[in-house]
Amino acid sequence: MTSTARVMWPARTVTTALAAAAIPAAGWAAHSIVWHRRLAEASRDKLTGALRREAWEPRIQWFIDRYGDNALVLIGDVDHFKSFNDDFGHHVGDLVLKSTAARLMAWAGRNGIVGRMGGDGGDEFVACAWVGAGRRHIRLDQLNHALSQPIPTSDGMVDIAVSIGAAAPDIIGTRDRSLLQRAADTAMYAGKHGGQPVLATRAHADVVSVNGRRPGRIGTHAGPEAA
Repeated sequence: MTSTARVMWPARTVTTALAAAAIPAAGWAAHSIVWHRRLAEASRDKLTGALRREAWEPRIQWFIDRYGDNALVLIGDVDHFKSFNDDFGHHVGDLVLKSTAARLMAWAGRNGIVGRMGGDGGDEFVACAWVGAGRRHIRLDQLNHALSQPIPTSDGMVDIAVSIGAAAPDIIGTRDRSLLQRAADTAMYAGKHGGQPVLATRAHADVVSVNGRRPGRIGTHAGPEAA
């Protein structure tokens, strides 16, 4: 019968060895946390905290696929944005953008999505939120009210207005993000400076597009952009 020798390690030695093995694991865990944090920060616009295009496009499509007809796609455009920079300075223009993004995020909720369109300098936002069919007009009115509240600055209160267009899959007849976004964009333009949000119909979705957007939008080379 063969006997096996058993080596008895001192308890202190075992503890030291386990601690030494845990150090690399802890290091990798900390590195992973930092990496994910930096990745999350890179996906967001530094000024407003809204998602960048490469982040919000796939997330909105995922949201629509998951929630179907209860997914409401929205486009919001700050009215006369250039005047904030010209009349009050770029610091006020930045504050207007940050406040608009924050109000959109509060409205969309924790599971909603808010992105900034047009890259740095853009005054237009896209959002997607869970909104039941029977509450669309109510929720859009709530958002319109929130976005139209004056913004406090170091020089006093500044009035603001944001034109809003929204599109729902069951009304437009599609769950394609780009088509819903175009319909919302067209609805927003139809109600530009009108003070009331516009819920898109199929007529808005059928508008002729250039480069995937309605004529007159940035990148279409088909006319001036509405302020």
